[in-house]
Amino acid sequence: MSHDCSLPHTDAGTYAFDARGVAKRFRHAAIFGALSALMPGEIMRFCNDHDPLPLLNQIGEHFGDKIKMAYISREPGEIVIDFSVTS
Repeated sequence: MSHDCSLPHTDAGTYAFDARGVAKRFRHAAIFGALSALMPGEIMRFCNDHDPLPLLNQIGEHFGDKIKMAYISREPGEIVIDFSVTS
């Protein structure tokens, strides 16, 4: 499944986060801040050029079951993950 993160996503309650446009030294802080700001039922659609496996482990450790992750695209150079808030 292909997804173009440069195009706005208009579904209510889904917010795009294109990590490729954030300076590397600020990325993790920005991602954690964005996830912390989500309300239950909202989704952050995360786009990146690589699969951020260490980051996903950190998110799991920090948020536990509060944040669910679902890959939308896992093609090389096109990683798209929906993070949703459950509670």
